[in-house]
Amino acid sequence: MPNIIVTGAASGLGKAFVTAYLKSADNSVLAVDRSFSSSSAQNVLEAADAYRKDVGNNETNTLRMFTIDVRDETQITTQLHDVEDIDLMIHSAGVRGLESSVSIKRSADVAEAETMNVITAETMTDTFQTNTVGTFLLIRALLPKLRPLGGAKVVIMGSRMGSMGSNTTGGGYAYRASKAALNAIVKSFSIDLPDIIFTVVHPGRVESGLVAVKEDGAISAEESVVDVLGLIGRSGNEDSGKFFDRFGEEVPW
Repeated sequence: MPNIIVTGAASGLGKAFVTAYLKSADNSVLAVDRSFSSSSAQNVLEAADAYRKDVGNNETNTLRMFTIDVRDETQITTQLHDVEDIDLMIHSAGVRGLESSVSIKRSADVAEAETMNVITAETMTDTFQTNTVGTFLLIRALLPKLRPLGGAKVVIMGSRMGSMGSNTTGGGYAYRASKAALNAIVKSFSIDLPDIIFTVVHPGRVESGLVAVKEDGAISAEESVVDVLGLIGRSGNEDSGKFFDRFGEEVPW
């Protein structure tokens, strides 16, 4: 039974990944989120149960949920102490890095909340702490728990906004910088640990709780995950250390 761990699992992409993997038999899914409340946990359980019922699969997979802040390495190792032989880790926890003092009521307001004139040191630091430092701590803490014979996959939800080669519009200071730094971290992991497959994936502009409004052109998490699942399934050692969009096209660093 493959062991799959998903962060950011209470909503958005993380929740979509959890429910999608429970759609298939013989998966053991570990759902991690720092904000699992009784209501959000119940929401994930209800979605998972709906998937299981749709495919007539109620007993051949398992779901465990953990309330963990990925910025706290001690929480990760303590709460996941009995977890081992992880085959796939999908890290989708993250923050958008918008300045809270800017009111966001429509899609166009999002860009205004991340310009050089409004971004504060506090917002920049908080964004790095989750998107960059948290990613490093999470991966490092879980390395001993990955399947020991190699072939385990670590898939990080990145963003095209973190691509310096794709930056033609500017802005997005905290988010762009934190995601670019995340890319550097994952690349180093791929070099230092050649037996593990590390990839960064841009899932598209996805409608999620990271932004208070639906951005223009945003797709549903479920639509994005369908494509990303295919990418994960066909990725191999030759793809480690690379940055892809959800269709499998390489994104420039």
